[in-house]
Amino acid sequence: MISNKYIRLVILATGAALIMTIGLTALLVNIFEKKQEAKNTFFRVVDLTDETEDPEVWGKNFPFQYDAYRRTVDQVRTRFGGSEAMPRAADESDPRSVVAQSRLEQDPRLKVFWAGYPFSVDFREERGHAYMLDDQTYTERQRVAKQPGTCMHCHASIYVPYRKLGDGDLFKGFERMNSMTYMEARKLVSHPVACIDCHDPKTMQLRITRPAFIEGMKALKESQGVKDYDVNTMATRQEMRAYVCGQCHVEYYFKGPEKRLVYPWQKGLTVDNMMDYYNEVGHKDWVHAESGAEVLKAQHPEFEMWNQGIHSRSGVSCADCHMPYKREGAMKISDHHVRSPLLNINRACQTCHKASEAELQGRAEAIQAKTYEMRNKAMDAVIELIRDIKKAKEEGASESVLNEARRFQREAQFRLDFVEAENSMGFHAPQEAMRILADAINQVRKGQVAIRGKNRRS
Repeated sequence: MISNKYIRLVILATGAALIMTIGLTALLVNIFEKKQEAKNTFFRVVDLTDETEDPEVWGKNFPFQYDAYRRTVDQVRTRFGGSEAMPRAADESDPRSVVAQSRLEQDPRLKVFWAGYPFSVDFREERGHAYMLDDQTYTERQRVAKQPGTCMHCHASIYVPYRKLGDGDLFKGFERMNSMTYMEARKLVSHPVACIDCHDPKTMQLRITRPAFIEGMKALKESQGVKDYDVNTMATRQEMRAYVCGQCHVEYYFKGPEKRLVYPWQKGLTVDNMMDYYNEVGHKDWVHAESGAEVLKAQHPEFEMWNQGIHSRSGVSCADCHMPYKREGAMKISDHHVRSPLLNINRACQTCHKASEAELQGRAEAIQAKTYEMRNKAMDAVIELIRDIKKAKEEGASESVLNEARRFQREAQFRLDFVEAENSMGFHAPQEAMRILADAINQVRKGQVAIRGKNRRS
């Protein structure tokens, strides 16, 4: 006769086996579902075309990316960058109730530095991509200067408007908008940078949609011996993860009365290469109101500075740090909440650097602090040269002496502004940033020597 104890053991063993079977089955089903989820990176809810401009529509197929994209409204300051939310009273001319802090109030020397140029009237910390169109539209610089439609190239989702304006031809639309006034062009755009500006709607592959970058890269590659370079067909995928950012985060100028946007890379990507190019073509952005020098305004040359740094040489792209990969279930996607890596150290930095977050933040801020210290010394030096030129003119110095000093101001000011306008405070290429600032101070020294020698040459 079978004992009750034996029966209980059989029941327990059977139950355990059943539980294990159910658990194993559930695990296998979960693994299968995750594999299928990983294969299908998005669900086609809507059909996207080459005219689907609104990022909210793209978000129906890519909700995780769109949710992160919307978070670029965040205003979080790092030690040396980013914006604080400053309240303002909205009015008819400017509906913004929040703006970034004024850099001119933080450093009044900048008013002298840019005297006679619209940046001496209004210059604020940069905010996230969500604000890039409105902040350009409502800046006080629009009041004191007639900015061209060319500005839309980097401040708006421009791919569809260019094609419409050019009857399907991207470059013709680009050329037509360049010659418009800013407010004329503003009526043709609806969004800040959006999905369609970087992705092919059918394949989701990265693509370059900015004509000035396409032309700039062709000129750069030609200077390196590569003929007829086409960035969209010849760049690697990893290169494209930097190039889509480099479409806008660059130095540029408006060429001729038609205000054609040009990236000055015909001689290379260093500040010296671009200075040589500007001197060769005789370009100036304005005449300095106090010194009379024909000077240049550097823009936001993150792409050029990154190209001089260790991350670029190591094959690390802009997106690797500013849009690092993250997991959403089984999917691996780029974080479209574009921001400073110092606000996302775990995924932006620790993937490669095996140190604590505190250590990595400390290293980055140490680089930035040294750059900022040298930037301040260079700023003091340039301001002194401007005042020296102004004083020499008042004392009757010859035009030949003044022009020589002004030439050195032009050289010094562009180099300092190159680091000032570049948004990493030296981090993208620490040694290069220090070299540029040291050279700026040296150019000031040469200008002051020229003025001191005025009596011997008068």
